[in-house]
Amino acid sequence: MSRAALDPDRSVPALLVRVGQYPLQHIGLGVVRTLGRLGVPVYAITEDRWTPAAVSRYCAGRFVQPSTGLEDPELLLSRLVDVGRQLGRPAIAVPTDEEAAVLIAEHTAELSDYFLLPQIAPALPRKLASKGGLYELCCENGVPAPASQTPKTLAEVNEFAARARFPVVAKNHEAWVRRRAPVVPGTTVLRTPEELLALAATWGEAPSVILQDYIPREHAEDWIVHLYCDANSDCLAIFTGVKIRSWPPHHGMTACAYIVANPGLAEMTQRFCQQIGFCGIADLDYRLDRRDGQYRLLDFNPRVGSQFRLFETEAGIDVVRAMHLDLTRRPVPPGSQLNGRRFVVESLDALAYPAFLRSDYITPSKPRRPTSTELAWLARDDPLPFAAMSARSAKPLAAYVTQTFRSRAARRQAQKAAGPPVTSRSGALSRR
Repeated sequence: MSRAALDPDRSVPALLVRVGQYPLQHIGLGVVRTLGRLGVPVYAITEDRWTPAAVSRYCAGRFVQPSTGLEDPELLLSRLVDVGRQLGRPAIAVPTDEEAAVLIAEHTAELSDYFLLPQIAPALPRKLASKGGLYELCCENGVPAPASQTPKTLAEVNEFAARARFPVVAKNHEAWVRRRAPVVPGTTVLRTPEELLALAATWGEAPSVILQDYIPREHAEDWIVHLYCDANSDCLAIFTGVKIRSWPPHHGMTACAYIVANPGLAEMTQRFCQQIGFCGIADLDYRLDRRDGQYRLLDFNPRVGSQFRLFETEAGIDVVRAMHLDLTRRPVPPGSQLNGRRFVVESLDALAYPAFLRSDYITPSKPRRPTSTELAWLARDDPLPFAAMSARSAKPLAAYVTQTFRSRAARRQAQKAAGPPVTSRSGALSRR
């Protein structure tokens, strides 16, 4: 089936739902464009009138509702119901963060008069978005995952530090707690017990943290799976790809990725979705440990992923289009994924590319050259979002560059003050 044959129900709009401050998030823009190009009206809940998604030519309307993620869920629910009333007809709700996905799933009954929603078990998205909850599901269903510990007290952190093999990875245990009481700003690699204990001293007596085994990047590949499952947990669209660069390097958001076929990984993921009864859109991150050949599941995000526009079939289907077709009772045309297709987030890859040039990280699965490239921001038919992103990025980017140069200058000054290295008779390096 050709792209021209796609015939969505254009009488059913979509609503971009987000909780928190993400003015430079490119996920929402991708949703607006992919449905808008098919003629589906797409509305967005935004922080202000000038976010990139809000100024897209494909955005049919915006609802300015700033939020922090700290609000009472009942307040967020009442706002979402109010938006549903204003739309005046059932719409497809597309969550772009874990908080929004959990809010929608846990209040499907209250929202069903206004939105067409996947009929997922209400408690499942919260458990999947929890690092500890996901680890439990992996252990129960035979899915490989990094060995994990969830210390409840500082005493348990001390016990872990005394027996663990370092480096280890620290993450916020719950997605929604990261706003109220984050223990780390993001995925953090801790290389020594002393480094862990120094950080733990800032956490309080009951830290919401999970500590995981670290797979060294020289032995790892980062794989991505995006999918849409119907009410029977059958994957109507599933894609596999490789993350080439990220920002921050090796554990941040995708800056560059390729579609690469991996039937075994797709099959394992489909089986897991069947076992847990998942339905809806999901974005999964795996890390391949080349030392034993196992793919370990790091994240299962029960919402549309930041790089979902990487993945498309020959029929023009991505996971958002698949969801809209399925929830409006239209068939999702089959088709093979476009292997070799590349996705680049310009604002992130500008920082990541030079960092990875100096890195020893390699990705054997990377295609020799892309068959096509999708940019996160720049599009000929929709130029305003790129301009909005550039304007809003200028100040934080300048601050980052300034801080980077200051840090490098400070390190050079410290090295100069320490004096040149000298070599002892044993050949060991030291400083005068």
